[in-house]
Amino acid sequence: MASVHGEISETITPTAEDSLLAQESSRKFTRFLAAKRKRPLKVRIQLEEASAETISIPESAFRMLNDILTEMSKGNAVSLIPVHAEMTTQQAADFLNVSRPFLVEQLDKGQIPYRKVGTHRRVLFKDLLRYKQAMNKNRLQAIDELAAQAQELGMGY
Repeated sequence: MASVHGEISETITPTAEDSLLAQESSRKFTRFLAAKRKRPLKVRIQLEEASAETISIPESAFRMLNDILTEMSKGNAVSLIPVHAEMTTQQAADFLNVSRPFLVEQLDKGQIPYRKVGTHRRVLFKDLLRYKQAMNKNRLQAIDELAAQAQELGMGY
């Protein structure tokens, strides 16, 4: 199993100029993605004086590129992580925006699968995504229950 260090692309923090260009590009991409097509998407690439080359890109990759451009247009740093990548406990905690001790507690309780490499724990990114989705679902369910209770009690929510 490969570690995350070799699989996560470099984190890109856009400059102000990059953000503006990404915003313009994202708007154009969105129009293309909204159109109903019968053929694969093709992109034409031209480097300064060189001749242009056209390549076909899967629609899913085109959508991902549009998502990247959208985030960059907001000034957000962007990094790609394959779902099969393994992360250290610190990387996993950072991704979930929790403390490392809290993450280790969740691992020890069996809430998130992991494996040990020597004395170190490794967590698959796809398992972190599953955990995060489950926690978000539980959070929304709790909010709905609180809102229903507030309505029953006539609290004006």
